[in-house]
Amino acid sequence: LFGHVKGAFTDARTDRLGKLEEADGGTLFLDEIGDMAPILQVKLLRVLQEREIQPLGSNRPRKVDVRVIAATAANLEEMIREKRFREDLYFRLNVIPISIPPLRERTGDIPLLLTHFIHTLSRKHGLPELKLTNEAMTALTAHPWRGNVRELEHAVERMLILADGKTILDTTDLDRSEERRVGNEGRS
Repeated sequence: LFGHVKGAFTDARTDRLGKLEEADGGTLFLDEIGDMAPILQVKLLRVLQEREIQPLGSNRPRKVDVRVIAATAANLEEMIREKRFREDLYFRLNVIPISIPPLRERTGDIPLLLTHFIHTLSRKHGLPELKLTNEAMTALTAHPWRGNVRELEHAVERMLILADGKTILDTTDLDRSEERRVGNEGRS
């Protein structure tokens, strides 16, 4: 996040910009902020308050103008109560909260996401685009998708690869795709 200067440690042969300095004048996305170590929470809080960083090995702070967007699946309020996340950092980051419900609570997005993933993943793998029967679409929409959008994307990729040349898939094809996945777990 903060970069380093030449000589800051044994293999530091040149200066290296950190992510915060690279994002100067722009936006930095920090995913899973709830997993950030307490020492980094303190340093990030300082960056947000003072708008400056100090690269490792440097004694000179550098000004940065960076917008930070942070995301997490963790319950930060609970983590604050348990003293695992800094309350002051939470309030510094929580300027415009955006809550995105899990995919199972916004099933209307599933057909659009399926169409998108089928299109992009077909192109990626050089395969024909799949079509889903109404029954297959209904089954996929009803699935709980505990892994959210990533699980859906991987399911589409699996269906494409295991389609065996078929271009229209029904619910039996979905079942076979799932059986193959489960049957191959643990094999690399």
